[in-house]
Amino acid sequence: MSLSGSFLSDEQFQCSICLDVFTNPSTTPCGHSYCMTCISRYWDGCKVCQCPLCKKTFQKKPDLQINRTLREITEQFRSMRGGGTVGRERRGGRGDGALPDDLFHELKKKLPQTLPKPSLNAQPQVMTQLASSVPNHSPIAALIQELGPPPPPPTYLDSRSRRRFTLSGAASSQNLPLCEIHQRGMMIFCRTDRMCICPDCEAESHQDHDTVAVEDEWTETKSQLNLLEQEIQEMIRQRIRKIEEIRMSVSELELAVERETAGSVGLFFSLVSAIERSQAELIEVMEMSRRAAEHQAEVMVRQLELEVEELRRRGSALAELTQSDDHSHCIKTFPAISSPLPAKDWSGVSVNTDLGTRTIYRSLAALVGRFREELDNVAESGFPPLAVEPSPVRLQPRMKRVQEYAVDVTLDSNTAHPRLILSEDMKSVRCGDRHQLLPDNPERFDRVVCILGREAISSGRHYWEVEVGGKTDWDLGVARQSINRKGKIEVTPINGYWFLSLRNKNKYAFRTKPSTDVHLNLQPNKIGVFVDFEKGQVSFYNVDAKIHIYTFNDAFTESIYPFFSPCTNKSGKNDGPLVITPVNTTQ
Repeated sequence: MSLSGSFLSDEQFQCSICLDVFTNPSTTPCGHSYCMTCISRYWDGCKVCQCPLCKKTFQKKPDLQINRTLREITEQFRSMRGGGTVGRERRGGRGDGALPDDLFHELKKKLPQTLPKPSLNAQPQVMTQLASSVPNHSPIAALIQELGPPPPPPTYLDSRSRRRFTLSGAASSQNLPLCEIHQRGMMIFCRTDRMCICPDCEAESHQDHDTVAVEDEWTETKSQLNLLEQEIQEMIRQRIRKIEEIRMSVSELELAVERETAGSVGLFFSLVSAIERSQAELIEVMEMSRRAAEHQAEVMVRQLELEVEELRRRGSALAELTQSDDHSHCIKTFPAISSPLPAKDWSGVSVNTDLGTRTIYRSLAALVGRFREELDNVAESGFPPLAVEPSPVRLQPRMKRVQEYAVDVTLDSNTAHPRLILSEDMKSVRCGDRHQLLPDNPERFDRVVCILGREAISSGRHYWEVEVGGKTDWDLGVARQSINRKGKIEVTPINGYWFLSLRNKNKYAFRTKPSTDVHLNLQPNKIGVFVDFEKGQVSFYNVDAKIHIYTFNDAFTESIYPFFSPCTNKSGKNDGPLVITPVNTTQ
């Protein structure tokens, strides 16, 4: 039997990628070898490199080098497998079939380091089979003889029983770990150092320690494991009960949050409503006081100006008399000039600066005092449980007053952007997917997705409501008649736009320059718009919560129109309509 057939097989020198004998073999960090070219191509383009055999993953591509020892052995194996005198003569060998001396010594030195080391039980059988399968005169027999006969199974001595045994049969079947120092089975456990040792280690380093057989220690440990398992199961049961208790607490907390929310909303809403009402009354009273003071000041100033004019006239006349040479004329004229002056004593006269707000402040202070008493009661005893539905919040007078100016608003189809789709009653508008074929009249918006109301506002007070629930984006308000409706538009009050915007479901803002962000705790489903043309005010309300949101103050110099924009439908996410709804003044 040849060397390649009995001792060195093709599989030991075969690349698992190209299935041929190694060419420039390279070894990966996990210990497997491949042709340098094969493994490099295998990893080309891979973000994470992986061994083809054991599938070990390398986050960084290994920097591979040629395994020179394995390459030399592979080349020698390839030469031996080919046979022939030429090959032997090229390596300086003899012609009698024996291995060259340099190859014999090279294999002797490198084979044990390169080939896989047989296990303890398998090595004697492999060496014995190899020795019996080659002729006595073969060079391989000389190599095996040089390496030595297979070692006998190791023999161990128990220090207590002094009984010899070998690592075979039942003992070897337990895969007993070997001591790295003495290469003997570690069947003893040192309780002092808490480690497994072999008999030689016990005799050398653990003579005075508490040592027992591993099996005895395992038997005792196993009983402790049973107790520990029962303890763990009890701990698991305790924690499961705690989990149920925590979940029950969360449920109770949710009920408490609902009760607290309902109570606090009603409590604070009454305070906010009273403050807003007082604020409106204060503004109205101060405005009336200001106008009265202005009128009083204008009257007094006019009287003073008339007296100044008369005094200047007499002063001029006196100056002329002093310069005149007509003595008789001076004597006749002087009595008329020297008559008592029609002057008024202005030393005690002043403009009335009393704004008349003390009564409102005193009323508000009393209201705040009652609120503090109610708040103290809540702090002491909390809100009562929600046994019944909470009573509806009283409609604030200011919003109730503006609802009295409700008007019937309809949409003007001549101003609608081509993508907008209107209802038959002209009360609803939404954005479609495509442009419609509509005449490009001057009134129509051609770039901004919006539409105006049909009714012009040039005087008085007007109020309407628009349903916006379910939409992610919209614009509502009023716009000036002369606004630009073609191309890109800058929607600011300076350019004739006063409206409230919603973007991305929860970002509310007023289109000022720069934009004014507004934070709403309650998301409105219906928006109320109120216009006072003479005062130049555009106000917005959360109809469902009865809360005032914001008021624009400006001066209107021409007619304005209701403004609506459902914004683009955002691939169906914002395809809901804006709906003009009737105003319910009976709530």
